[in-house]
Amino acid sequence: MPKDPLGFMARMNALSLMLITPEFYRVRRLRGEQASRIDYSAVQFSMQPEHMTFDGLKIRYARSRMKGAPTILFLSPLPQSLLCYDAVWSQLSEAADLVALDLPGFGRSEGGIEHMNFAAQSAFLETFLNTLDLSDVHIVAPDIAMPVALHYAIHRHHRVKSLLVGDGPGILPSVDGSLIRKIVGSGFWRTMVRLNGVRTFIAGAMQLGNLHYSPSCKEIEDYVASYSGRIGQVTAFFRQYPEGCRGLTENIDRLALPVQIFWADEDAFLNVENAHRLHARLPNSALHIFRKCGHFCYQDQSAAFAGLIRHWVIDGHFTSA
Repeated sequence: MPKDPLGFMARMNALSLMLITPEFYRVRRLRGEQASRIDYSAVQFSMQPEHMTFDGLKIRYARSRMKGAPTILFLSPLPQSLLCYDAVWSQLSEAADLVALDLPGFGRSEGGIEHMNFAAQSAFLETFLNTLDLSDVHIVAPDIAMPVALHYAIHRHHRVKSLLVGDGPGILPSVDGSLIRKIVGSGFWRTMVRLNGVRTFIAGAMQLGNLHYSPSCKEIEDYVASYSGRIGQVTAFFRQYPEGCRGLTENIDRLALPVQIFWADEDAFLNVENAHRLHARLPNSALHIFRKCGHFCYQDQSAAFAGLIRHWVIDGHFTSA
């Protein structure tokens, strides 16, 4: 069997962290037998990532062209990269013009501490879309990408037709899981995350975030390479959540675009109650809750997630949100 890309010590450190995380015990009871177990069989990704320089940064993105079809842009979550969308990508590539982006400082894209806030990320997103001359884009943005997409649509000269957002920080008050509360509110816990390193960070996220999905070894290797040596700067993104979310809360009523909100009912990082609060505040939104699903819903229920995008974008239901 190939070498475990996470390793025994990282798994033990992650388990120790899970044992003091109350939500873990419910997640563990609900998880399928293969959930979070690494699949070592050979894999061929549908996505073909490449790099280009944008705004002085070497940025990784992927594209599957479909002339005349609606454009869908996937923004990478944490602690993953754009490869997390591979199963969804393969189900949509014949029906839509697809783009995926590792945001600056995330995935395999360059970017430093100066990019670890919503405003800087949305400014880069504006540059990216302008450079590629993409317009009328439907942005899919879970997890840490959700506030970036919201900020971009509210504050920039955007090129968006609709948003699909969920399972991420947004408006206040936010109902956070215990692990998010610790990392956001405590410098001590951010230091602990940094000292434990990337492999523990990924192992813990898998333990808490998946009820069904079994990642490939090659996929996990990509995530480890994505965040090696920069977990410390990533924790700074959590530190600015309160300020960034206050800004979104104060301006969310201005967002008139159609928004499809999605959330996992068993999200142990950010409670599903956040989805209902966001839906109540947005003037033009629809809400979908994935049942018996973990935080990483685009993997835990990839077929249903692709179906939601197809229904919203390709079938045109965003026009009646």
